[in-house]
Amino acid sequence: MKSELAEMAMDQQPTIFDDEAPETVPVPHALVPHLDETAILLDIDGTLLDLMPTPREVWVPPGLSETLNRLTERTSGALALVSGRSLNDIDLIFAPEVFRAVAGHGAEMRLSVDNEVDAVHAPPLDKELKRRLAAIAKLSPGILLEDKGYSLALHYRLAPHAEKAIYEAVSVIRADLPSAPIEVLPGKFVCEIKHSGFTKATGVRELMKREPFRGRRPIFIGDDVTDETVFAIMPDMNGLAFSVGRRAMGVNGHFDTPSDVRAFLARLLDPR
Repeated sequence: MKSELAEMAMDQQPTIFDDEAPETVPVPHALVPHLDETAILLDIDGTLLDLMPTPREVWVPPGLSETLNRLTERTSGALALVSGRSLNDIDLIFAPEVFRAVAGHGAEMRLSVDNEVDAVHAPPLDKELKRRLAAIAKLSPGILLEDKGYSLALHYRLAPHAEKAIYEAVSVIRADLPSAPIEVLPGKFVCEIKHSGFTKATGVRELMKREPFRGRRPIFIGDDVTDETVFAIMPDMNGLAFSVGRRAMGVNGHFDTPSDVRAFLARLLDPR
């Protein structure tokens, strides 16, 4: 019998609606006629960057950092990366460039490129809990462990057969710690465990209250289950949401691949 978490993982796979979601995105300049009134919010893995077998293998294609820097200038700084990765990890990927960001699924926030971090919303996971969760990686070769401080991720892209065993093992640990304030996030070949009480959506809500984002119309682009919390709040802010690789419920359109997202962002800068 499947464990509760294994069933939840299946239930929370990205939702696809063949008939209800728009086919594509509008022409860039029809969508963003005034960049000085817009906030651009971008997920990283699977949205800006192509997914790779392991998190450490992702790379920034030529020209992307320049595009992001120019959009940052055109929006007077109102561009932010919204990721499950830590700020430190984001900076390593985009080095030497530094961008404003909501990181760690909302656990960290940086509003100024001159600061290391402006806000922290969660303590690190308990060491004993991390130890028990880390032991799950021994279930099969190919399960990769990623310690993000505020969360711990078990990647199984190289061991897809281990999905059920991973979620069952996490269920056992949660049953032993029923009062622990933790949440399980199923994703694309990853099971992530984090503190409850914060999400990408809570991070974006706070971000949009701060300068230079306040008062602007947000555009969010994301691809995974964890991005659906942000898709859901865009109407509250008169914002627009776009999914990547799938047509998700509640979005205004979708891109087929990260390369399409990169091309779209570059076209926003084309004066023609």
